[in-house]
Formats: sequence, C-alpha cells, structure tokens
Amino acid sequence: MRKSILSSGVCVFVGLGSNLDNPVRQIRAAFSNLTQIRNTSLEKCSSLFSGPAMGGQKNQADYINAVAMLTTTLPPLDLLGALQENETLQGRIHGERWGPRIIDLDLLIYGARTIDEENLSVPHVGVAERAFVLVPLFELDPELVVPNLGKVSELVKLVDCRQLVRLESAIIGEHCK
Repeated sequence: MRKSILSSGVCVFVGLGSNLDNPVRQIRAAFSNLTQIRNTSLEKCSSLFSGPAMGGQKNQADYINAVAMLTTTLPPLDLLGALQENETLQGRIHGERWGPRIIDLDLLIYGARTIDEENLSVPHVGVAERAFVLVPLFELDPELVVPNLGKVSELVKLVDCRQLVRLESAIIGEHCK
C-alpha cells in the first residue's frame, strides 16, 4: 500500500541501477523497498533504461537504470543510511567502485540543498554527465533544477544519449502511481 504524500517533506531523487541477477527484477524490487523507508513516500518512478556500464570495468553486462522521486522528512544522512540498508537487504556486497552490482541506490538530489560531507555529496557526483541519470530525471520533471548545475532540460542536451535504450514506459502500479 502506498504511503500518503508527506506535505512537509523534501522532494528528493534517487538513482537506481543493477546489472546482476535479473536487473529489471532488482530495480522493481528496489522501487518496492523504497516504499518501506520510514517518513518517506514514493511519488513517481521513471521508465527503465538499459545502457553500458561506466568506469574502469568495461567487461560487464549493461546496466538497467531508473530514477525514483520521493518525499521525505528524513535528514539527508538518515535517508542515505536507509538506502544503504535497502541495498544490503537486496544482497549488495560493497566492493569495487566500478564493478557489477545487484543494486545501487544513489541519493542524487535532496531538495535545493548542496551537501559536501565525507559520506555524502549532493547533487551526486557526475549527475550532469550521465545520460542514465539525466534522461530519467527529465522524464520525471523536465523543469527540475539540479542545485549549482542548472535545469535538467538543459543538462540533458549536453550528454550523449545514443546508447541509452528505454525498456519500458514509466512504471505504473501499486508502488508508483
């Protein structure tokens, strides 16, 4: 059952990615798990997109990526902790930085805030250069402003989206309406 929208909460965006153990199923499970975070409501889910892995390890399966829009009253570090708990629940083993993973949940945007702490940088590092983040963000809210970087509708024009493939339309169902 979907939680009610939190009227006093902050709008946040979370990036989801997987390239192991049926990645589409992993992303769907992650959407479902986001509904269980206390003081947080899952508002919208982007479509699922397939694209090549980035970083040092090129010899791996393509990733399935999406973005979720949440409303939360949790402070940023508490929300990050809840996201990391969800990763662990889904079987993620934190290891190599660019390696394959069962699930990856990144806090991309936390309202209009910029955060630069030891364990958390918001907006997430690299947001403005990653088509697999910008395209789903654009789908959810083309007028969204990424703090200190600009409007998503402008940022998405600056990245190469040719290798990104939409697998299915925005998910509509019990977890995303």
